[in-house]
Amino acid sequence: MENLEIGMKYSYCYKVPIEKTVPYLYPEVEELQVMPEVFTSGFMIGMFEYVCVKALVPYLDWPKEQTVGVGFNLSHSSPTPPEFCVMVDIELISIEKNKLIFKIIADDGVDIISEGTHERHIIKERVFQKVLKKKIDNYENKSK
Repeated sequence: MENLEIGMKYSYCYKVPIEKTVPYLYPEVEELQVMPEVFTSGFMIGMFEYVCVKALVPYLDWPKEQTVGVGFNLSHSSPTPPEFCVMVDIELISIEKNKLIFKIIADDGVDIISEGTHERHIIKERVFQKVLKKKIDNYENKSK
């Protein structure tokens, strides 16, 4: 977490492909296939996570240190058609030990499409894998 400070900012432009619209979120769900081809909230949140990870990599002992998303308080207030560029601006507004909180604003060139906060935790990848393995083992043991 060397040199990571409150106030760190990062911007990223994401051109929305057709594959990130509502009908593609769950292609097996019939009801979604007749819905509008607009950037879906599920893919939007995933893209915000990507932008935060991309911004943080230079500050972490990557890949030994990583971050995982643990909280989302975001609006999705305007539809964005495919081929529009969504400009995502993030700012690190809080650091408490391994907890990071980002302010996020996303604009599609016409409207602000999302505002809010996103919380991420810094993890040690090796430790996280051990926790994950334990969970998988517990699940498999319950299934027997």
